[in-house]
Amino acid sequence: MIDTLELLAKEKVFSFDEIGTKAKVWKSEGQKIVFTNGVFDLLHIGHLSYLMKAASLGTKLIIGVNSDASVKKLKGESRPVNAEYSRLLMLASLFYVSGVVVFSEETPLELIKRVKPNILVKGADYSIAAIVGSNEVLADGGKVQTIEFVDGYSSTKLIARINAKNE
Repeated sequence: MIDTLELLAKEKVFSFDEIGTKAKVWKSEGQKIVFTNGVFDLLHIGHLSYLMKAASLGTKLIIGVNSDASVKKLKGESRPVNAEYSRLLMLASLFYVSGVVVFSEETPLELIKRVKPNILVKGADYSIAAIVGSNEVLADGGKVQTIEFVDGYSSTKLIARINAKNE
């Protein structure tokens, strides 16, 4: 099963250099590129809803995924639960995702500059001004949009519930 998943999903997994080239090709074909980023440690209905809404804003959805090292810095030593390659494959297996790429920096700014999305998306817990890359996307003629989360879903809360049940 994993071999089949890898074969299908790997064509959507890109390196930092490859994603810039792929985005340029898609744009030259008239595709509208949407970009978002995150940890996506334990996929849940909140993630799926958010990503589907993001994908509906354009024709190609690219997701920047925090590297394992950057997740540890952001979330603590016990995270991520799933290694970056697993997280990449899970996201790439979603039919509405066109590309996934790992970034190791503290923010996805360099990746956003490389992709040059038509639309930059983050959760509604951010103000447009606080979204990393918003200035660059807006200056390039793109849009920045926020999406409401599904109440009650978060990987952190899910992990806490699992841990509480195991104590």
